[in-house]
Amino acid sequence: MMHNPPFLVLTAILSSLVIQSVVAANATSGFSVELIHRDSALSPFYNSSLTTSEILEKNALHSMDRLKAFQSLIDQKTIQSLVIPTAASYLMKLSFGSPPVEYYAVADTGSDVIWIQCAPCPQTQCYSQGSSPFDPQKSSTYQKLSCGSKPCQELNTKQCVNTNDCQYTLIYGDNSFTMGILSTDTLTFDSSTGQKAPFPTSIFGCGYNNQGNFGSPAAGIVGLGGGPLSLVSQLAPQIDNRFSYCLVPHSAQAQSSSKLIFGQEAIISQPGAVSTPLITKNPTTFYFLSLEGVSIGDKTVQPSSSQGNIIIDSGTTLTILESNFYNSLEPLVKAAIGAETVEDPRGTYSLCYGAQTDINVPEMVFHFTGASLRLQPVNTFRSIRNMQCLTIVSTSSNDANPISIFGNYAQINFQVEYDLQKRTVSFAPTDCTKQ
Repeated sequence: MMHNPPFLVLTAILSSLVIQSVVAANATSGFSVELIHRDSALSPFYNSSLTTSEILEKNALHSMDRLKAFQSLIDQKTIQSLVIPTAASYLMKLSFGSPPVEYYAVADTGSDVIWIQCAPCPQTQCYSQGSSPFDPQKSSTYQKLSCGSKPCQELNTKQCVNTNDCQYTLIYGDNSFTMGILSTDTLTFDSSTGQKAPFPTSIFGCGYNNQGNFGSPAAGIVGLGGGPLSLVSQLAPQIDNRFSYCLVPHSAQAQSSSKLIFGQEAIISQPGAVSTPLITKNPTTFYFLSLEGVSIGDKTVQPSSSQGNIIIDSGTTLTILESNFYNSLEPLVKAAIGAETVEDPRGTYSLCYGAQTDINVPEMVFHFTGASLRLQPVNTFRSIRNMQCLTIVSTSSNDANPISIFGNYAQINFQVEYDLQKRTVSFAPTDCTKQ
């Protein structure tokens, strides 16, 4: 069995979270939002019939789907239709309109646009979300945006047909899509103390034709990427251009939730923080970092190139490395553990050991530019079915220009701060259950 320190009896997935309530509501100093894993017992969409292994398998496959969509978008030379990575499975609780109407929406760091299903929305054109679509006619602050408006010009898929309204179409990696009118209204986050953090004239899509699999009975999607229409970009002046999150272990999710923090409250104050630059590349949606190498003990492997070679993404479960880089790292892991391996019959994981095998998982150090991040066993190994598997996998060897992803398992029990003005990401080891 794995020997983990007591404080590392942690198993978390952040491939699906519910953003449930705001704790502190002064937007100038910041506010924090609770994140509840969709598959945890605290989630309103909890499915008790799924086993832990089934949840892990589902999220591992979802990771590979997101990688393909990321790669496709990066490889596009000319954007003819915007294909967005398959939406992450986080759920975010927020309110639209005046008076505010509360909904759960998928939170996704791999996309930018905020959108929600709107009435009128016939069954043939909208999916079931478990609540009535948002009715803009009942909101006193709702406004449609025109085709000539600046936000409309930010969209690559806008069109104006028989109207001056800014019509959009967003297509996701699994061919799900939303079509509607780009609009503005007040978005409100509710605090657990009853306070509110309202943000007037927030830009979002009012979706009247939404088809496909959006991962949950959510009302829409909240883009948290780096593009100009994302939630964090729109709120940048009010949140001091920064946000952070802290992800709790799966074993603690029934008692405590993860946190998404905006504004000055997002600043890392605990010791041991390290920072690395955000690299500006296309598409601007993604948060690119430079990974210079990975160490185990006194041995280090390096990628063929490091400038902006990895995306940090809270919506991807696994960490996925370029195939040649991964193939250099796996022998170091095997040598450090020194036990007999077993094959994953489903082929999802490359390096596994039997569930009863007594293994000592080594600390892995990910060397980002200016920041060495020490990953513990909880960040790199998981028990699944009758195995213990490395949660770092390889890209396809057929990818011409492969990109790597630093997934959410690797980010468990770190406070991760994004400073969008200084263009840095910072990490600090943290017991996220105490945040």
